[in-house]
This record gives sequence, C-alpha cells and structure tokens, in this order.
Amino acid sequence: MEWELTEVPGNLTTSIQDSTVDVVAAKIESKLANTLIRQLSHICPLENLRHVKRVRRRTECGKSELSIILCLSTGYETCSKQIPDDVQKIVDTYHLNPFAAKVSKRPATSKEEWEEQCKLWPTSYHPAHDLDIVRGFREEELPSIFNCMKTAIQLSKVGNTAVIVDPSSTQIIAKATDQTHQHDTSEEGNKFSEVRADDTCSLSEPTDNDGNLLLPRFFLSKPNSLNMEVSCINPWGWTKQRTMEQKPLPGEGCFAWHPLRHAAMVAIENAAERDRMMFPSSTSITKPDSNGNLENYNEPAKRLKTDTKDKEQSADESCCSDLFETSRPYLCTGFDIYLVWEPCTMCAMALVHHRFKRVFYALPNPVNGALGGVYRLHGEKSLNHHYNVFRVSVPEAYLNGLNDGSKQC
Repeated sequence: MEWELTEVPGNLTTSIQDSTVDVVAAKIESKLANTLIRQLSHICPLENLRHVKRVRRRTECGKSELSIILCLSTGYETCSKQIPDDVQKIVDTYHLNPFAAKVSKRPATSKEEWEEQCKLWPTSYHPAHDLDIVRGFREEELPSIFNCMKTAIQLSKVGNTAVIVDPSSTQIIAKATDQTHQHDTSEEGNKFSEVRADDTCSLSEPTDNDGNLLLPRFFLSKPNSLNMEVSCINPWGWTKQRTMEQKPLPGEGCFAWHPLRHAAMVAIENAAERDRMMFPSSTSITKPDSNGNLENYNEPAKRLKTDTKDKEQSADESCCSDLFETSRPYLCTGFDIYLVWEPCTMCAMALVHHRFKRVFYALPNPVNGALGGVYRLHGEKSLNHHYNVFRVSVPEAYLNGLNDGSKQC
C-alpha cells in the first residue's frame, strides 16, 4: 500500500434505486410528441426534475416507441388517482394508457452515474470541464500534501495535531496539539505553537538524543483501540486528569489547559495571533475601562484578499495599499489544515467559520467524527462556506518503519 489521497464526499453515494422518484408516464405516437410536451410543460412542469428528459425513446423488437412523463406520482396504487384533473383531460383526449415509472431525483455527477440513470429514464449530463476543481487538488500537489501530513504525524506525541499550511508556498502558518490536559502545558508541548517565517513541511524524521526515531503514541496502541487522549474522540477525557497542581498562564487568571482547546482550535488561535503580529491594525476604537473612563483600543480589521485599487489615490499610495490588501489574509481563507485525527463537530464548524479551503486527516474518528466518521458537516447546504475534505491513507510500511525505529518514507 502506498500513500493515497481519497476525497470524503459531503453526501453519501447511494444506489440509483435509493435516489429516484415515482412518476406517471404513457406511451405516445411520434406525431403527438411536440404537442404533448407543450401542453404538459404548461399545466404540469417538472420544476425539480429539470435534468430529466420529458420524452423517452426505446427500441423494442425492432420498433421505436416513445413515452412521455405526464406528472409526478402521488403515491396511490392506481394510476387514475395519481393524475391531476388537467392531466387527466389530456389522457382522455389522446386515449393514453398511463403507467408507473421511476426517474433520477438529482443530476448525475459523473459519466458512470449518468449511464445508470439512463437505464431508468434519460437524463441530461453536463460534465465539469476542470477536473481539478471537482477533485480539489492537482496531481503535482500530491507530494507536498503527503509531506505536510508526515509533518503533522511527526508532531503528534499525545492526542491530536493540527498544522495550518498555505498551499501556495507550503509554508506552515500555525501548528498545535491538544491542550485539554495538563501534559500539554509542558515545554515540549508549547513549542508546537512557535512557527518560524521559513518553516515549511519537512521530510525529516524526529529523533531523540540517541538517534532513535520518536514514535507518536497512537502508533504504539492496538490497531483497533481508540486513543482516548484525543480530544475530538473523548471530549470529556480532561475530567479524569484535572488536578489542583495545574499552573495558570502568566498574567492571566485561567489555566493553560481548557476543555475546548482541541488541536484545531488552538492552531486557529495561533494563526490569528500570527496575523495580529504581522499585520498590526490601524483601526482604533473607544471603549470604557473598568473605571468607566474611555480608552482607545486597536482592533484587527477583517479584510478580504483583493487586488482592487482606489483610482483616486496617488501611485505610491495605491501600490502600498494594494500590497497590504493582497498580503493580509481574511481569517484562514485559502489555507489547508492537516489533522492526524478526524475533527469533531466543534472543530469542523470552526474550520467553516475561518474559511479553510481544504481539510486533510489521516485517521477516522468513529465516535465523534464530523467529516465522514459519523456526520458529514461539509455537505450541509445551509452553511455559508464549504471546504473539500480528504483522507490521507498512511502506508503500512511507513507505520512499521516508525514502530521499528527505521526511517522509511
């Protein structure tokens, strides 16, 4: 088995029989086709079935026959009770013999699906011209995607790991591990949030002082057992490790750990902190302090990436403004995030709100997975943003190499 990338669709692929609707049809003579299509389109349009062709042509025993869809079925056993009065007049006028039929409920998304639909009733098919848009990635991106997932796996000692990457440069924007337990506040755990300007996804394997390969803890567990220290799998695991010895953050009245500090949430927080440092705000607002006195505060402005210029500005001002607008991201728009474990619903919604472009994970979450494991949140049509989701299949040879302490890619 090699490194593989599999898209996780937003909606489950169902069989053709599970995605059909019942209609009432009738065989007609060829000379009546145009007349009946006009009349039926006026009194009984198929608004939700525009991909379905109204007339079907079939050749049986060397003879061509036409059938036309009269109306949608109402669920009655007999065809006479399923037909509206206006359609019944057409049936009586042209002496038609209605029969029940099934048609596809939705347009085909692939040629194979379209061929299956046409076995029931002809439908129209409009394939996408840009295959990369459909798949969400380009073939030349695969090595970079696999390298970024390796980076996430290498950082995962306990719990989940999240790595935010700018796909245009493969630069790591932010990274983090679960911080819902006390062990995440150690010096080793905190270093994950530090990202250098030239930090990119690396191929190097992590080793200790003796040169032995460091192995993420979840690889040491049984293959079928769940790592209960992964916050997205066991969100209440922090209750068992809550102690009075946990130290508060410097200058703050809260603990360095928190039940909601899953890896994805912490990585997003680190990305926001990076933006605040790299793009200081020029917007100043006035707020009352604790004593009621008004003070000025600088707040980061949220700006979309844009290439537009103000024509009234001077050439120098226009150049500087354009550079600022194009370099400052709006939240995490256009970024990818790599997770060792599939995120829970809370983390998946956070990825929606921050406008991620793609989500990659290696291990499914059968308990609380929101992107294929249990739910498919990225397929919810009511959301105002959608991202593509992919699962990266890690080769057994790579995992065996980690367990054996050898360096295998």
